[in-house]
Amino acid sequence: MSIALCYFYKVYELQHTRYNKSVGVRYLKQEYKSQYEKFGLNVVYYRKKNRLTQLQLAELVDVDRSHISAIELGNVGVSFDVLFKMCEVFQIKPKELFDFRD
Repeated sequence: MSIALCYFYKVYELQHTRYNKSVGVRYLKQEYKSQYEKFGLNVVYYRKKNRLTQLQLAELVDVDRSHISAIELGNVGVSFDVLFKMCEVFQIKPKELFDFRD
């Protein structure tokens, strides 16, 4: 099977399942969507403050660029491992990523 076809099936599978155990993706509850979006805006703020692109941040945190994009858009949650690594890169405390602005 070609790489492109494997990628297509993986994307299709992610879009059409509520939970995918193989990659640990869980779709978020809509009641918390605004909080995930606020968290994502804080990630954008600190990424830009540190003059990093999504790709650069992804490489430093050891995730895919599309995952950084999804975090910033509030479409996925973030693991503690990724959260702590982001804080190291941004040189901030985890609490600062959760200080939501109104």
